[in-house]
Amino acid sequence: MSAVENGGVACNYRLRRRSYYGFRELGLLEKPQILRSLRNVSMISLLRNGLYTRCPSPARNTCIFSMDACEKSRSTILDTSRHNRVPVYVMMPVDTFGFDPSGSPRIRKIKALTVSLKALKLGGVHGIAVEVWWGIVERFSPVAYDWSLYEQLFQLISQLGLKLHVDLSFHSNRHTSSGGSGDVSLPLWILEIGEHDKDIYYRDQNGFSNNDYLTLGVDQLPLFCGRTALQCYEDFMFSFVNKFESFFGNVIEEISVGLGPSGELRYPAHPFGDGRWKFPGIGEFQCYDKYMMEDLRMAASQEGKPQWGDKGPQNAGYYNSLPSGVPFYEEGEDGFLSDYGRFFLEWYSGRLIHHADVILAKAANILKQYQGNERTTVTLAAKIGGIYWSYHTVSHPAELTAGYYNTACRDGYDPVALMLSRHGAALHISCFEMRDNETSPACLCSPEGLLEQIRTVSKKRIINVIGRNNNERFDKAGLWQIYANCYHPQSEFVTSFTFFRMNEKIFRVENWTNFVPFVKMMSTEL
Repeated sequence: MSAVENGGVACNYRLRRRSYYGFRELGLLEKPQILRSLRNVSMISLLRNGLYTRCPSPARNTCIFSMDACEKSRSTILDTSRHNRVPVYVMMPVDTFGFDPSGSPRIRKIKALTVSLKALKLGGVHGIAVEVWWGIVERFSPVAYDWSLYEQLFQLISQLGLKLHVDLSFHSNRHTSSGGSGDVSLPLWILEIGEHDKDIYYRDQNGFSNNDYLTLGVDQLPLFCGRTALQCYEDFMFSFVNKFESFFGNVIEEISVGLGPSGELRYPAHPFGDGRWKFPGIGEFQCYDKYMMEDLRMAASQEGKPQWGDKGPQNAGYYNSLPSGVPFYEEGEDGFLSDYGRFFLEWYSGRLIHHADVILAKAANILKQYQGNERTTVTLAAKIGGIYWSYHTVSHPAELTAGYYNTACRDGYDPVALMLSRHGAALHISCFEMRDNETSPACLCSPEGLLEQIRTVSKKRIINVIGRNNNERFDKAGLWQIYANCYHPQSEFVTSFTFFRMNEKIFRVENWTNFVPFVKMMSTEL
């Protein structure tokens, strides 16, 4: 294969023959009857009180996810005798890794890091959460994996008696970190391909993109030195497992598989750090790269409405719009409740679920040989975004642009939970430290409503939940809210908590004196 065919990158990697998972088409059967006076009513109360009815959808043939609706969960749920504490993992500092003058990765300030890890162990912390970056391990060329940095780090963590939650990170943090030494890009050879084909990244309606994560439109296209994006992810996971299988169960207890920006299953509808978006803007749909647009055109043609495949909604506002007055999020004939609106949202969210379904199927298949032995069993997990603003509206626009088809009359997280249950995967979500009354009423936020919804679907689909904080909190009120959410009467499936993240603030006397009792309280046998 020539350099031109590979986007300008000369590759010697030979494409291997793969088999792909088959997907059965399912239709989502919702057509709500909306009342104009209910704009600012929470979805939870509406569903609970039965104010909405369900009717057939126009996108009856949209490919959403691959599982039987009655399929039982494969999730490994802890029984009552074992679920009597919630262990705390602390995420590594954002600037843990740096690069030497030659561009090779290294662990920064290893002596100071060792002291910090010892302190956390003495403070009762169960384990450490570590981002395993695609852009570090496979940095310079395809299938040339360098695990030496993580071998050193994992050995250190293991020697100190700490456990590991591993985040397999297929994204970049260059737009979300504070800049400087903590920045990790996608692999350099991926960036080189992107210089010749910018459509390998998500694009918004104005053609702007960033290189934080590959668009799901390239999942099954061999654009990466003969491999598809899915094959790149699968090969990376195989290599990781082969390298670190001796750590499984006794050190590595949880593995989150990255599925999008910041490792979360979502579209980059709210890009942080590049000036396009600021809180509490509703965000923009991210489907304008040529590969996703081609998929949209095919879906519209199959629906018998080829005109629906030309573009995404053109009346959905901009990144920093607020819900009020944006036509697509109103109840009119051009809104999210229209035949077109429901078709587009089912396609947009369905493609995201399909993306996760395939990747997690591959991850579960790789890990299944370790799941039969209790000593080597690890928890597979997937992060979803905690999109809690504009939640107190009928249309939930901030969630819709992120890819969660969640409205006051449709539970958008149930299809996600059902897909996770198919693969025995836990749902990893933030917002555990947040309360509704700590947010501005103008932002129509409800982190508590979001978590209540997640508790409901996790119980329904019998999946574990892993919690984490969205904002750095060391005050007693914030830590107590985390504890309350982990030990909520309906949170029997919360199995661990990831504190985001380690830095010098955590060790300040005024913070440490709150944090250590919190960890002890979380870890106490009940």
